[in-house]
Amino acid sequence: MPGKAKILIVDDAPDFVYAMRGFLEDLGYDVVEAYDGNEALEVLQREGPELLLLDVIMPLMDGWETLSVVRGRPQWRRLPVIMLTALDEPQHIMESYDRGCTDHISKPIEDYDQLGLIIERLLEVAASDEPEAPPANDDW
Repeated sequence: MPGKAKILIVDDAPDFVYAMRGFLEDLGYDVVEAYDGNEALEVLQREGPELLLLDVIMPLMDGWETLSVVRGRPQWRRLPVIMLTALDEPQHIMESYDRGCTDHISKPIEDYDQLGLIIERLLEVAASDEPEAPPANDDW
């Protein structure tokens, strides 16, 4: 069971936020939420979550604009950010990575177990102080 890492969900669809909150809380995470990019930046500053789940299509400030702001601030440059969006064309996925996301997952989510594992792994990597060493290979 993971520790009590805090995850920020940012999506303008209350039903999706509600469902994700339940999923993440069942996995043992603390959850905070925002419904647009401006609110997300306020919650990031106030709550200091360890991971961000970010939709793209939102009012006021979309997810890509929000991600650009996040990556532009030193305190959030290493924050794991998963784009969770219905935009799944190759150009959308590339835009997410170009803006600095850690992962891009299309909605609707087809495999919640996989999402849970991705979140767990990203939190583990973010919590470690040192970059991961490559696996040892005795054949070299």
